[in-house]
Amino acid sequence: MVARAKPKRMYRTMQGRMVDIEKLRSANESVQAVGNMNVNARGDVLGVGGQVVTSKAQVIKQYYEQPKGMVSDTPTKNKPTQAPKIEPVKTVQKMTPVASKPAPTKTVAPQPKKVETKPVETFKPKTESTVKKGIDAALDGLE
Repeated sequence: MVARAKPKRMYRTMQGRMVDIEKLRSANESVQAVGNMNVNARGDVLGVGGQVVTSKAQVIKQYYEQPKGMVSDTPTKNKPTQAPKIEPVKTVQKMTPVASKPAPTKTVAPQPKKVETKPVETFKPKTESTVKKGIDAALDGLE
């Protein structure tokens, strides 16, 4: 079998231009990525001034070397725990209840409501000259 060369991935933009994404990625590997992680586009951890502090390979190596945690043989409910310290019970002196008078309540007399009267309007049939139509009716009330 003969291994084929990997074809370049070319993309067409909306304006009809052809863009090679892999070439664009490799050209901008050292540019700081947007966000608050302080890494570049490759994944290297950056320090002050954009200098590489830890490479991506070292970050991955540290991640896989850390133990994820071990499973214990005894369940958490059955694990022996320290007994809480019990303090001696203090005796409390009993007090006799003192009769107290209830606080006096204030009563407020309701104020009479004021009733406004409107003048009675008499029914007047509208004549054709007073009825507004079309644009005049729509513009009525706008100032």
